[in-house]
Amino acid sequence: MDYSEVLSHARECIGKYCKACPVCNGVACKNQIPGPGAKGVGDTAIRNYNKWAEIRVNMDTLCEGGTPDTTTQLFGKNFRYPFFAGPVGAVNLHYSDAYTDMTYNDVLVRACAQSGIAAFTGDGTNPTVMEMATKAIGAAGGCGVPTIKPWNMDTIREKMEQAKASGCFAVAMDVDAAGLPFLKNMTPPAGSKSVEELAQIVELAQRPFIVKGVMTVKGALKAKQAGAAAIVVSNHGGRVLDQCPATAEVLPEIVAALKGTGVKVLVDGGIRSGVDAFKALALGADGVLICRPFVTAVYGGGEEGVKCYIQKIAAELCDTMQMCGAHSLAEITPDMVRI
Repeated sequence: MDYSEVLSHARECIGKYCKACPVCNGVACKNQIPGPGAKGVGDTAIRNYNKWAEIRVNMDTLCEGGTPDTTTQLFGKNFRYPFFAGPVGAVNLHYSDAYTDMTYNDVLVRACAQSGIAAFTGDGTNPTVMEMATKAIGAAGGCGVPTIKPWNMDTIREKMEQAKASGCFAVAMDVDAAGLPFLKNMTPPAGSKSVEELAQIVELAQRPFIVKGVMTVKGALKAKQAGAAAIVVSNHGGRVLDQCPATAEVLPEIVAALKGTGVKVLVDGGIRSGVDAFKALALGADGVLICRPFVTAVYGGGEEGVKCYIQKIAAELCDTMQMCGAHSLAEITPDMVRI
């Protein structure tokens, strides 16, 4: 199976909202929610993609040849590539009922682990979503990151216990999910967290904690203050707030603010190729998350589709490294891109 076949198969079963476009740039789905689109006019999702595209790579083949080393390490765990599958929730609402959150996470976690990367799994109002996601992570030897929504503290405690029981190497919380409709006006209250509340959650994790949904230097420093081991620079794919800056625009200043602190910086939002992953690494990210295209990969080919997509991104990353003179991820430097 090649990627064109994955896309073709996905179009047959992915539902009426997603078009399984050759390039997932947010234009065809725009402001369609339910669906893979973004909030408001859909500006943020499109901007995420466009800003990565505006960054160019500097070719330099006057260097030694050889196959680049794409391996990386996160919290003491080795990975084949510096990209990970991002968490996606409510797939049967936003795409089609060919998959549920439970079956989607099961396929995604297993295929990613077998390919040498990890999947971040989603969460939802249905408690079985977290149960099945953590079960899949447990079956993969802990190679996955359960991502908990910013619920009330009692619910977070319950889900954190499930996460820890999976043996996962890290736990995440997508704090920007506070803007999702089903979290608003809940009783007891859910949503935004103070630094003090986040610190309590970090302590509950008892393993590296990742704060997903940071878009400012101020937010990054607050996550560090709360004890986060890593952050994900993310605007939730534009799904929670219209007119946000793109993640590529804010990444460099956030990287600079956290330099030397030990806090890892990941980034998502519009990253659609191995070239984009290279650009993010050149801007200082320690790794990237890719979300929506993994949905297309699952719907288009199940485990085989996921592995095909991973191979595609990996090949693009390797080729870019070779053509820009980077023999390892550590050799990818800011001067290899032009903003």
